Amino acid sequence: MAKAFDPDLRRRLASAVDAGASCRSVAARFAVSESAVIKLMRRFRATGSLSPGKMGGHRRPILESERDWLMERVAKQPDITVRALADALAERGIIVSHVSVWNLLRRENQTHKKKRARQRAGSP
Repeated sequence: MAKAFDPDLRRRLASAVDAGASCRSVAARFAVSESAVIKLMRRFRATGSLSPGKMGGHRRPILESERDWLMERVAKQPDITVRALADALAERGIIVSHVSVWNLLRRENQTHKKKRARQRAGSP
């Protein structure tokens, strides 16, 4: 994973651009990417700060607000497919992929394997 430039390098990059050099020539001189200098200067002009912005973080699962509804639906119909659940969510106005539904069910330990027809019928 990438990490932010050292604060000293950030100051040197910004002072070189402020002295009149172009972002691309400063990038070549300090052996950094052009986009890094351009984005640094854009951030500096917008905020007045050379400190890096937040990197990474945790995003709350999109279906967390629908968790109770989904668990109730699975309890009523245990053999429902994740695609059917995703379609039912779409009818409620929440467009997600079946993978998102599957991830929620996996977090709730609601996974199952389908049985073959003869095992479900209770053959001798």
